[in-house]
Amino acid sequence: MEKAHAKHQWRSNTLPALLTVGPVTLVLVLLVAIPLIYVVVMSFCSIDQYYNVQLQFTLDNYKRLVSANYMKIYAQSILIAFVTTLLCILIGYPFSYIIARTQSRRKKLLYMLVIIPFWTNSLIRIYGWRTFLGTNGWLNTVLQFLHLTKEPLDLLYKQGTTILGMVYCLIPFMILPLYTAIEKLDGSLLEASADLGAKPVVTFIKVILPLTSSGIFSGSIMVFIPCLGYFFVSDILGGGNSDVIGNLIERQFQSGNNWPLGAALSIILIVITLVLVKLYQRMGGDMDSLGV
Repeated sequence: MEKAHAKHQWRSNTLPALLTVGPVTLVLVLLVAIPLIYVVVMSFCSIDQYYNVQLQFTLDNYKRLVSANYMKIYAQSILIAFVTTLLCILIGYPFSYIIARTQSRRKKLLYMLVIIPFWTNSLIRIYGWRTFLGTNGWLNTVLQFLHLTKEPLDLLYKQGTTILGMVYCLIPFMILPLYTAIEKLDGSLLEASADLGAKPVVTFIKVILPLTSSGIFSGSIMVFIPCLGYFFVSDILGGGNSDVIGNLIERQFQSGNNWPLGAALSIILIVITLVLVKLYQRMGGDMDSLGV
């Protein structure tokens, strides 16, 4: 009798849960857990003189990560990511505020302008920027036609051009969290601030900015982290003169043929991501806004 009851309880409670959670768990194990374990194990492997991976435990890969050359690229990556994030905030915040506070039909149009770039491959759009900024591109053609410059400007393969491409690719990831945070603003708080005699600048600094800080921090993480790994932007617009961590990883897996070192670099990037997400969580951020 007890066995029959336990069997019935298992069918009524455990079996539906397994059928519901089981497929999702299986997908996560196959597509997330196993590849991550593979990368971790690979980061502790070594290579022979023919660049074949050897299952021999070593810490040399992580020791190489603290060399002067790598530290220079880490600093450069953080600088590019920081400037990109700052520019995305300065450009995205006013645009997000306009979208969130607009009550007319133009609101959908403005929102669509943010979503449309996702419909086109970012690699194609970056190549478009290289064509536009090239010595024979549209920008130089117009500047010379207007007699603003005597000869084509050398705009490509500089750190500023790389930052431009990063901002262009990542600014939607800043606008969307900011839009969500600003749209939740209680209009009565702004009216109360105005009734108390606060100027618009004071209202923005003491009311609007603190209430939308979660959107700023969420957008900053969603911009800063990918910026460290967008190696194709640096390759196409920076010409190898403004490498980020993603460039190091890509080269080790491709031309360098040193998979263990590339795996170690990938682990460092994952650790940076987890630290930033944990910091966001500690500050009371909503993990759903990050897609976590």
